Amino acid sequence: MRQDTFRHQGLRRQMVAALQKKGITDKTVLEAMNTVPRHLFIGTALESRAYDDVALMIDCEQTISHPSTVAMQTQLLDVHPRMKVLEIGTGSGYQTAVLSTLGATVFTIERQKDLYNKTSQLLRELGYRAQCFYGDGFQGLPGEYHRIIVTCGAPEVPEALMRQLKVGGIMVIPLGDGEQEMLRITKHGEDRSEWQTERFGTYSFVPMLNGKVI
Repeated sequence: MRQDTFRHQGLRRQMVAALQKKGITDKTVLEAMNTVPRHLFIGTALESRAYDDVALMIDCEQTISHPSTVAMQTQLLDVHPRMKVLEIGTGSGYQTAVLSTLGATVFTIERQKDLYNKTSQLLRELGYRAQCFYGDGFQGLPGEYHRIIVTCGAPEVPEALMRQLKVGGIMVIPLGDGEQEMLRITKHGEDRSEWQTERFGTYSFVPMLNGKVI
């Protein structure tokens, strides 16, 4: 197991200072970003760039998002301890670890079997108690969630996910093909007319796809 050295910790503090300059103001999010060792969620070949504000390739042609994107989505989600959070797109597990560090009960879905196997094992080894599932993110998971976060570019807001979001809950989702618009949807009632949608700029994510990959 790789170590989290004083050098890594210093680089994380620099990353957090840069995040503050980019508009991240939630102290609990900044503290979580300062705690989670991002370099452990990427390959050793890219470790020197672990705390740069860049997306990096991981297995299965997926990416680990920019730290600023992870911080922004997390800030928009407004997570509090013991909330049930459903994450669509486990990927490297870095976002999962940040949510877990905030005290959330995290349920996370990955459609790529190899990535699911690798990341679920890594999260266990690092002590994060997220519940990982191999499945189709468009279908979500049975149950009701206080928060839902989608970490891939969705062509539409999945109806199954909106059904699984509690009334009063928040979904953060990048919507669109190519470039996506970051949306925060607050579900004030079951009817669509009672959903409040806020927009927070454009981002670029890998696409959200139907089904599972063996």
